[in-house]
Amino acid sequence: MIKRTKQEGTWAGDFGQSYTDRNPQSPAEMDELYRGFYGISRTELNSEFLGDLDRGISILEVGTNVGTQLRALQQMGFTNLTGLELQEYALERARALSEGITFIQGSAFDLPFTDLEFDLVFTSGVLIHLAPADLNRALDEIHRCAGRWIWGFEYFAETHTSIPYRGRDDLLWKGDFARLYLDRFADLRTVRERRIPYLESGNIDTMFLLARV
Repeated sequence: MIKRTKQEGTWAGDFGQSYTDRNPQSPAEMDELYRGFYGISRTELNSEFLGDLDRGISILEVGTNVGTQLRALQQMGFTNLTGLELQEYALERARALSEGITFIQGSAFDLPFTDLEFDLVFTSGVLIHLAPADLNRALDEIHRCAGRWIWGFEYFAETHTSIPYRGRDDLLWKGDFARLYLDRFADLRTVRERRIPYLESGNIDTMFLLARV
């Protein structure tokens, strides 16, 4: 078992539980939040990026929290869904809120799966919370388990940048995560990428879909 990082210890404890409690608990709540931030729902973005994919593909979300993203994919018709979550409280909530989705406790740095086990592996607002010194360990694990596609939705910046977060300066970073994957793994190419600006600030998020060549 890999020793937890400082960030993992924070997210697994009371700080992480508070995060879980204040964030959307259903796809409908998530869509409302996205429309307020970006003027487009998460469901619409999911359809744009994954709408052409077979609904039977195996999908893993790393850092699933209460499984809201996976339930949104389930509503699109995807049936083979697995979520990995570090925080025990969030995992209990995910299991209580979901049916037909597998949830497993674990770390992004040590995915308990075989090589290429899933057709698609994704994160949503998870890589941004990994310290730069640890980030490549998670990218390596995601790439190892992804048989065909890697999908992501993260904060964007041209340069990897620390952002103060709830009084802490060691919990949040924005960067060009798609580029980090592409620079690290020669067998990946970009299928689709979209920069998504916030309606009321100069901030930008990015959604990207990468594929093995």
